[in-house]
Amino acid sequence: MASEQTILKVDGPHGEREMRISSPSRVMWPELGLTKLDLARYIAEVGEAFIAANGDRPVALQRFKENIDGEQFFSKNPPKGAPEFVRAVPVIYPSARSHPQLVLDEPAAAVWAVQMNTIVFHPWPSRTANTDNPDQLRIDLDPQPGTDFDDAVPAALELRKVLAEAGLEAFIKTSGNRGLHVYAPIKPTHEFLDVRHAVIAAARELERRMPDKVTTAWWKEERGSKVFVDFNQANRDRTIAGAYSPRALPKATVSCPVTWEELEHIKPSDFTIATVPGRLQETGDPWARMHSSPGSVDELLGWWERDCAAGLGELPFPPDYPKMPGEPPRVQPSRARKKE
Repeated sequence: MASEQTILKVDGPHGEREMRISSPSRVMWPELGLTKLDLARYIAEVGEAFIAANGDRPVALQRFKENIDGEQFFSKNPPKGAPEFVRAVPVIYPSARSHPQLVLDEPAAAVWAVQMNTIVFHPWPSRTANTDNPDQLRIDLDPQPGTDFDDAVPAALELRKVLAEAGLEAFIKTSGNRGLHVYAPIKPTHEFLDVRHAVIAAARELERRMPDKVTTAWWKEERGSKVFVDFNQANRDRTIAGAYSPRALPKATVSCPVTWEELEHIKPSDFTIATVPGRLQETGDPWARMHSSPGSVDELLGWWERDCAAGLGELPFPPDYPKMPGEPPRVQPSRARKKE
């Protein structure tokens, strides 16, 4: 017996493509009853803005066996049977190993990823022409227990000022959960470690201005009820949900670009796969001109050197990273004290 399937017509730069969606009635968000076909239609409807934000970049696909409550895994390499218009680019991982990684160049490619049960899309901050040098500085504002989205908003507004003082224009989007993602377009002149140091410099300046509200403490036991500035998302092969990417959360929220003017009047639940297509039609894409005037991280790197001279050096890397030069011990502070 043939499996259930449907054909979805997807517009793109090369005309209309007919994309097969198998098991279209599979429920992906059980609480809302939203299906795989609902997800594919959403991606097709926001396709132009989605590709503008996430295309021409190595991308990792967060795929699910059944629905958001079930088994999931990350897919980076091009799977067998990928359409001819889905390409790959070689990237170098922290281990120094090189391997091809998926690239999405048109809405139909993203719909194909949905056919492969992708819900969340995680693009790199660098483009395919130069995967080693990011063209986006990204800062993840992550509310810790005891804080919420409303605490991330003033941190984001102050961070915008910090970046402006460093010569960078900031853009913002909801994370789709409780946090906010602040991006600044940059010239791809520095590799990942330099951009990480620029992020740390901005994070430390934000922390100095809002010491009771913001923290750069890597260890959770030291963060308190503050907004954590997650500098480690700036590392090579570390990604966050892309603009217009759905999230695997009960309300089918979307990581949605917003304007700075509306930031204090929104909540993450405003942006879902049901509401974002209409929003795009009505208001346009707040990130449409993001890369028209990229800035430089040189000023932030000057702040980094200043802080290093004052005794503030490298911060911990993720646990699966190789040991990095100047990195402090990767030991939870409370455990380190017990060993003394």
